[in-house]
Amino acid sequence: MPKSPNSEPLGGKSEESPRPTARKRRSVRAVHEYVDGILAGDRVLLGQAITIVESHLARHREMARQIIEACLPHANRSLRIGITGTPGVGKSTFIESFGQALLEKGQRIAVLAIDPSSQLSRGSILGDKTRMSKLSIDTNAFIRPSPAGRSLGGVARNTRETIILCEAAGYDVLFVETVGVGQSEIAVHSMVDYFLLLLLPGAGDELQGIKRGIVEMADGILINKADGDRLSLARQAKKDYSRALHLFPPKTSGQAVEVLLASALEGKGMVETWNSIQAYAQQAKESGYFEQRRSEQALYWLQESIVGRLLDALKEHEAVQKMKPQIEEAVQNGRMSPFEGAERLLNLFNKSNK
Repeated sequence: MPKSPNSEPLGGKSEESPRPTARKRRSVRAVHEYVDGILAGDRVLLGQAITIVESHLARHREMARQIIEACLPHANRSLRIGITGTPGVGKSTFIESFGQALLEKGQRIAVLAIDPSSQLSRGSILGDKTRMSKLSIDTNAFIRPSPAGRSLGGVARNTRETIILCEAAGYDVLFVETVGVGQSEIAVHSMVDYFLLLLLPGAGDELQGIKRGIVEMADGILINKADGDRLSLARQAKKDYSRALHLFPPKTSGQAVEVLLASALEGKGMVETWNSIQAYAQQAKESGYFEQRRSEQALYWLQESIVGRLLDALKEHEAVQKMKPQIEEAVQNGRMSPFEGAERLLNLFNKSNK
């Protein structure tokens, strides 16, 4: 009978296998190898390229830029769907169920799941691959959990670039899942074609519980967990939401927000949800709103990228970092206003860059 690798032989301790002295570093490939792999649909090389894009190391920045630029002509061919909702609404379960329904229709899907990160350890639970176990093993699906860290609204800073790589890899439908807190909804709304808000039935006062700003951004509302004893509550909530939506100003898309029912656990409502999203996208393309929205989003991310790079430049500026502790102490002690402190640091930065 073969012994367990953790068992000890009778009469003594097993010999310890030599421990590796250092973790083997993964070799970095040439840019064209990553690009060729991405275009061929290689999920391993796609994942490695995304790691480079997400890297904060200076040596990876130019490589990331070249990879993105090479993939850009092959992007913009997917349907980008944002998924938001409070924790516990079942976003990951819904994406798994909805994703499986799309796979059965021949669609290739990618899920960019933004995980909450610890503000103390900077760690990320990265649990979406375990919550989407069926999708994670399907060769036509790609799941990429990314730690949110301190980036805007809990959205990973390079998600916009990751979308380009996934589209170049041939994925037809991209899901961007928010953590459902803070400003994450705003950031995700600025990078998707269709923004779906998930809500629960019977979670208190339905109308008072909606954040007006989130509802105004939503292109569709889906009441999840509409099953069992909650089915009647879900049907009533659908009526309440539908009536409440008439009080909101018209959407810039010109399309009415549809309220849908679904049970991710039972796989119900998935076909209806897909039909609704497809109808929305088709009408948006015919009216020109689809391309208009993507153009506006590109300009938005241009501005965000400029701000991000300027912040990086300030962090790497030796003179600024040398003076920063003094400025921070003066601001904390009330001897200097935050505005004056920022002005001094920026003047120092601009002076040395002339």
